[in-house]
Amino acid sequence: MSADSPFALLANATALPWADVPVWAPEDLVRLTAAELARGTRLCAWFGVPTTGEPGAPVSLVAVLADDADNTLAVGRSTSFTGHYPALTPAQPQAHLFEREVWEQHGLTPTGHPWLKPVRQTAGQAPANAEFFRVEGPEIHEVAVGPVHAGIIEPGHFRFQCAGEEVLHLEIALGYQHRGIETALPGGPHRATLAQMETVAGDTTIAHATAHALVREALAGIEAPLRSQWLRAIALELERLANHTGDLGALAGDVAFLPTQSACGKIRGDFLNLTALLCGNRFGRGMVLPGGTRHDLEPERLETLLARLTTALADVAQANAWMDAATSARARFEGVGKVSTAQAAEAGLVGLAARACGLVRDVRYDHPAGWHRFAQLPVALWPDGDVFARVRVRALEIQRSGEFLREQLGAPPDPENLLADASTLAPEMLAVALVEGWRGEVCHVALTDPAGRFHRYKIIDPSFHNWTGLALALRGAAISDFPICNKSFNLSYCGFDL
Repeated sequence: MSADSPFALLANATALPWADVPVWAPEDLVRLTAAELARGTRLCAWFGVPTTGEPGAPVSLVAVLADDADNTLAVGRSTSFTGHYPALTPAQPQAHLFEREVWEQHGLTPTGHPWLKPVRQTAGQAPANAEFFRVEGPEIHEVAVGPVHAGIIEPGHFRFQCAGEEVLHLEIALGYQHRGIETALPGGPHRATLAQMETVAGDTTIAHATAHALVREALAGIEAPLRSQWLRAIALELERLANHTGDLGALAGDVAFLPTQSACGKIRGDFLNLTALLCGNRFGRGMVLPGGTRHDLEPERLETLLARLTTALADVAQANAWMDAATSARARFEGVGKVSTAQAAEAGLVGLAARACGLVRDVRYDHPAGWHRFAQLPVALWPDGDVFARVRVRALEIQRSGEFLREQLGAPPDPENLLADASTLAPEMLAVALVEGWRGEVCHVALTDPAGRFHRYKIIDPSFHNWTGLALALRGAAISDFPICNKSFNLSYCGFDL
C-alpha cells in the first residue's frame, strides 16, 4: 500500500480511533476500493455499521484491505446512508458475497450486482427458497443435494446444472442454522463472548480465539506476554497438524485408499491429544485468553509433548508416502477440480486453497503478529490448482509445521506471567486482527462505542472466501468428482453461518 493511499494504514493486530478512519460518500468508497484492489490488494472485510440499533437506521460501509506485499492493512468507510449504492462486485468479483451479506443484513442495495440473492436468510426464508441459476437446454438436467445429508454433518445445499456427467455450474446455498453469533456480540464483551469465539468454527478454536484476543489486546493497548504468544503459536500449529492429517485421511478414503485413511484417522487423534496435553481440551478450548493464555507448559510436559510429536510426525509422513506412491490414488487427484491462479485471485481465495493455486497468501508470512514476528514458517505452494495440489500443500504444511514445533519446543522462552490485563477497552476505536488458521485467513474487526463496549464486531472465517472456489472447481468436472473436490477444500458450514 503506497504511502499516498487515501485509506488509513495500520499493522495487523493494531487499532486506530474511529474518527481517524477516512470517510467518503458511498460511491467514492466503492471507486477508491476498486482502485486499490486493482493495484493488487485484496478484500479482507466489507460490512455495515449501523448508527443505532434501531431497524432502518443509516449504515456506514467499512472496507478492510490487505496489501500482502507491504505487510499493511488499510481501512476506509462511507458516510451513513440508507437505500442503494453502486456495486463493487462488477469491478471486483471477490466482493460478491460481502455485498450480498450487507444487503441482507442492512437493506443497502448494491446497484448493478450481478446475482443479488440471500446469503443466509431474507424475511425468515433460508437461501434454498431463493432463485437458483439454471442452464437451459434439452440435454441439461439438475441434481440437488442437501441440505440434509446422508451423514452426521451440517446442512448445506448444492445445486448442480449438468450435461450428462459434466457439471456446467454448481450453486451453493448455506446458512441454515442462523447461529446469530455476530448479533450477540454488541454491548460486549459478555461472559459468553470467549466461548462463542471458540465455537465460531469448532475445528478452528485456536485461530478464532487468538484473533479475538489480539483484537481485545489492541483495544486495551496492551500486548500478551511473550511466553503466552509462544504458547499460542504452539497451539495454532497443533490445530493445523490435526486438521490437515484428518483431511489427508478423508481424501484417501474418498478414493478408496484404505491404508492412509485408517492411519490418518488414528494420527489425527494423536495430534488432538497433544493439544489436550497442552491445555486439557482436544480442540484447545480454554487455552487462549484476551491478554495471554490460561495454561503454561512446564518442562516435564514439554518433553512428553515433544516425544509424542516426533512419533506422530513420523507416522503421518509414512501414511502420506503410501498414498503418494500409489498411482491409483494420484490418478484420481491430478487434473481434477482445477482452479486457475487467475480465478483464485479474482475470487479472493485465501489460505490453503489460494496457495494450492500458486498464490502467496499466508498471514504468518504476510502480516505476522504475535510470536510469528520472531519465528516464521516457509509458505507452502503448489501451482496447479487441482485436488492433487491441495493434497500436496497439506502434506508440505504438515512437514513445515512439524519442523517449526520441534524447533520452538527445543528452545522455549523463559517462563513469566502468562496474562496481561485486557479488560478495559478504549472507546470509539477500531481494531483489526488476522490469524492464519488451518483453512486460511481468520479476520476479526471490532469497533467500540463511547463506553468502550463492542458497537460492531465482524468475523470473517476463511470459508466465507473459499466456498466460491469449490463452485469454480466443479465447472467442467464430472459430478462423481464432487466428493473429492469438496473434501480437498473441506470448508466450514458453521464458520460461514454467523
